[in-house]
Amino acid sequence: VQLQASGGGLVQAGGSLRLSCAASGLAFSDYGMGWFRQAPGKEREFVCGITWSGGSSYYSDSVKGRFAISRDNAKNAVYLQMNSLKPEDTAVYVCAATRIVVPDPTVYDYWGQGTQVTVSS
Repeated sequence: VQLQASGGGLVQAGGSLRLSCAASGLAFSDYGMGWFRQAPGKEREFVCGITWSGGSSYYSDSVKGRFAISRDNAKNAVYLQMNSLKPEDTAVYVCAATRIVVPDPTVYDYWGQGTQVTVSS
């Protein structure tokens, strides 16, 4: 199983980025997907998640109203549109696959490599 995140970069506060996660080696449409992030010296944090069908999505309070998760099962991909970025959003963002979309990272079965997002003030 491979989950490859991409789309990170350096952006000014208030700007936008769109992350992508390409999945292979798993029955993608059987899995919910989540995005997590980890900043230096901090614990891994749940950002958002989406169910296998895309019918339901969940967000942490810190990103609600600014970020949007979506998926395309035909392309085996999940996306994270990030708007109104803040310096505190700076972190490595990682996508993960799970049978149950919850904030608890221990229930996620597969993890990808991260992509760095840096927001300058």
